[in-house]
Amino acid sequence: MPSPPIPVVVNGAAGKMGREVIKALAAAPDMNLVGAVDRNPDLQGQDVGELAGIEALEVPIVNDLQASLVLATQERQPPVMVDFTHPDSIYENVRAAIAYGVRPVVGTTGLSVSQIQDLADFADKASTGAAIIPNFSIGMVLLQQAAVRASQYFEHVEILELHHNQKADAPSGTAIQTAQLLEELGKPFNPPAVSETEKLAGARGSRTAEGIRIHSIRLPGLIAHQEVIFGAPGELYSLRHDTSDRACYMPGVLLVIRKVLELKSLVYGLEKLL
Repeated sequence: MPSPPIPVVVNGAAGKMGREVIKALAAAPDMNLVGAVDRNPDLQGQDVGELAGIEALEVPIVNDLQASLVLATQERQPPVMVDFTHPDSIYENVRAAIAYGVRPVVGTTGLSVSQIQDLADFADKASTGAAIIPNFSIGMVLLQQAAVRASQYFEHVEILELHHNQKADAPSGTAIQTAQLLEELGKPFNPPAVSETEKLAGARGSRTAEGIRIHSIRLPGLIAHQEVIFGAPGELYSLRHDTSDRACYMPGVLLVIRKVLELKSLVYGLEKLL
């Protein structure tokens, strides 16, 4: 007998990413949307399928995450919560999901290192799988792997990330994760050639502990873009990833929903699950 479909609650269902997740879930035969949560008061009770531009799914938008989590636990399969909300609420959302035995799959960025560690400890104690994924794009994972390879041979590198102007956190979680992956080599970057002076504060971007500069751009018309630029005497080596449609993230989202059921702890980064 085939396994029953994976019950999924989408938190942030009315957002741009949330609507893409709704469409992807509706087309996935091994998944079943059982809850759609969003804080927008104007959308309460609306069918989330119709809001996403597809057929009615008979799942209304509600503003009660905990009630949706409890309802999901009554399904035959272990449930999953997909979260694309806001940095201000993500920590409590993930803790609530784990407390109810619902596996969180998190695309919201902005969690601090200490918050991620606390959630990892909480997931360990509960023996509940969880996945925090700064970027669900397979192409971005490949860029990061190429950047790690290149960082073995270059001492100078800077990261440029560009997002739409409705993104609340900066630098992006993907840019921070990229810098962290490069720093796992254990070497400093960008040894100074001169004593720099910023005429305007922040002109040189943010700086990580190992000296990697990250520059953030926020403009309407952008979706999500990142460039990693390596420099050496006489040459530049640039790696760039551009997003033109949020649908590019959906294969990664569906993959993580399936994989998180196999986990007993928290995983950070899509590359850990490929």
